[in-house]
Amino acid sequence: MQEKRTDDGEILAKLRNAAERDDGFRELMAAYGRSLYWHIRRTVVGRDDADDVMQETCIKALTAIGDFRGEPHQIRAWLFRIATREALQHLRRQTRLFQNIDSLGDTLCERLRSENPVDGNQAEILLQEALLKLPNVQRLVFNLRYYDEMSYEEMAMVTGKSVGTLKTSYHYAAERVKQHIKENAQ
Repeated sequence: MQEKRTDDGEILAKLRNAAERDDGFRELMAAYGRSLYWHIRRTVVGRDDADDVMQETCIKALTAIGDFRGEPHQIRAWLFRIATREALQHLRRQTRLFQNIDSLGDTLCERLRSENPVDGNQAEILLQEALLKLPNVQRLVFNLRYYDEMSYEEMAMVTGKSVGTLKTSYHYAAERVKQHIKENAQ
């Protein structure tokens, strides 16, 4: 969800103008920074990791803005694509040689539990644990659709996958989440 109503065309024009780039970047982060941070946080789980990935995302976005060739309304998806790549790269660096990134589910669940108090919102923690047990692509698709309220077309820009593949991934993710909650709810 966007934090602030904004005109992406105006922001993009400022970002492309060297004299206004700093103001444009502040406006871009005011518009999308919070949702971008939480997208990253849901991917890497840890606060410190999310802060690091957010910083890398901002650096990459600022240095690559001159290469952005999309329409102004596509800038959100472009930012999320950069954030997603950075978050997944961060997770890959945490894996052992020849280990699949999907195998980090248990490690991420432990991190989730350690960063959330025992008396925290147990339903939300159960949902997050269910999501962390999903294969990475399904988790990403579920988060983009459920939390970030992206259309499948926008998600396709972020992930580089077809709309049909994304719909299938979301369906399987939702079913697995329901099953996990059903089995683990107390």
